[in-house]
Amino acid sequence: MASTEWDLIVLGLGPGGEEVAGKAAEAGWSVLGVDADLVGGECPYYGCIPSKMILRGAELLADTRHVDGMAGHATAEPDFAPVAARIRAEATDNWDDQVAVERFEGQGGTFARGTARLCGRDDDGRLLVAVGDDTHRTQRVVVATGTAPALPPIDGLAALRASGDGVDGPVWTNRDVVKATVAPASLIVLGGGAIGCELAQGFARFGSVVTIVEVAPRILLPEEPEASEVVAEVLRREGIDVRAGVGAQQAAAGGAGVQVTLADGSTLAAEKLLVAAGRQPNLADIGLETVGLDPGARALTIDEHMRVLRAGTPLDGVYAVGDVTGRGAFTHVSVWQARVLTAHLLGQEEHFGGYHGLAWATFTDPEVGRVGMSEQQARDKGLQVRTGSEPMPSSTRGWIHGPGNDGFVKVVEDAERGVLVGATVVGPHGGEVLGLLTLAVHAEVPVTTLATMHYAFPTLHRAVLDAVRALS
Repeated sequence: MASTEWDLIVLGLGPGGEEVAGKAAEAGWSVLGVDADLVGGECPYYGCIPSKMILRGAELLADTRHVDGMAGHATAEPDFAPVAARIRAEATDNWDDQVAVERFEGQGGTFARGTARLCGRDDDGRLLVAVGDDTHRTQRVVVATGTAPALPPIDGLAALRASGDGVDGPVWTNRDVVKATVAPASLIVLGGGAIGCELAQGFARFGSVVTIVEVAPRILLPEEPEASEVVAEVLRREGIDVRAGVGAQQAAAGGAGVQVTLADGSTLAAEKLLVAAGRQPNLADIGLETVGLDPGARALTIDEHMRVLRAGTPLDGVYAVGDVTGRGAFTHVSVWQARVLTAHLLGQEEHFGGYHGLAWATFTDPEVGRVGMSEQQARDKGLQVRTGSEPMPSSTRGWIHGPGNDGFVKVVEDAERGVLVGATVVGPHGGEVLGLLTLAVHAEVPVTTLATMHYAFPTLHRAVLDAVRALS
């Protein structure tokens, strides 16, 4: 490379890293962006986008089942091929990031394909970063290395995973499953979190015989128990075998492809095993110890400027955004943090709004939209809690919707302050209905104000008004 000294080096060009690197380069900074994988990160190539393409296709198939008794008669023959083609052509360019690399370089940045490693500081206090055989110097480093699928320590699982490559192998992660060209005849999903439940339902609707195995007492454990209950009921109604409260003890080749032995002694067999049992931070091998940080940390602690903290004090020149900060493994969090950091670096006004109104959605059908604290989290925090709930089928629009209207709106109030601190929407377009409640929690809108608003009729979001009125 022509230069080995930079204004900024960004380790990892996922959504957040790419945002910081690109905007700093546009501002005239010399920026080196480093990534061994695809520029753009997990979301466009393996996560949010391709998985939602699977779910959109599955949704269309499911909709045909509601025609009978509502609007005539319809049948559909599942075919995964159009979904696979769309993922390759429209979302991932067949997992080629040339367009993303050119976009970054067009902003004025320099891209290096490889693994970056921190190497301490030089005599002038500048941070040293090694990429291959090159050593680079900078005053500022952004750690945005993200996470990778975790492989739980189940007897035989690692060997089974190693026995076959990628999508053709018997064990899939989220990175393999989106490369499938056909839906497997049968699928065991290890993990009942958001990714596991979404893909389980998606492939079941494309004809796979699916079993979910979740070691926790219920699926979607971070959500309200009522949300878990509704989604589990719908999944079972659609023919998915949901095994909660039991873990997997052993995995091996056998039967149609894989065989899993559970802690209760029962065995499951399927063509493929999808491991969706959490993620691990990409922090262990990037040289954190050379700048005084723990390489075994699950996350980097940051302040409101995205500066990395060591013993509560900002570490000079070291910043972090995205999954590695432990503030939520969501694309929107990473980009939000990146914009705050970019403003900080460029001396612009920073729009840091805190995390009390953090929102997310799980794109099962019904969707689960969530913002802020759950009821239990609010009680554990010592708040004086009131809750209100409204079943989605009891709202006029939910009743009109008919089949597929499972769900509810639940709001959690800090009664002492008279504001919502959390809310959950389960139902058709739950993630969209959540927008109103995200604003209410983030801006701490008084509950009295929410109760006096105009809610268009008949809409799904009108159920929010009924939930607010039911606070007790």
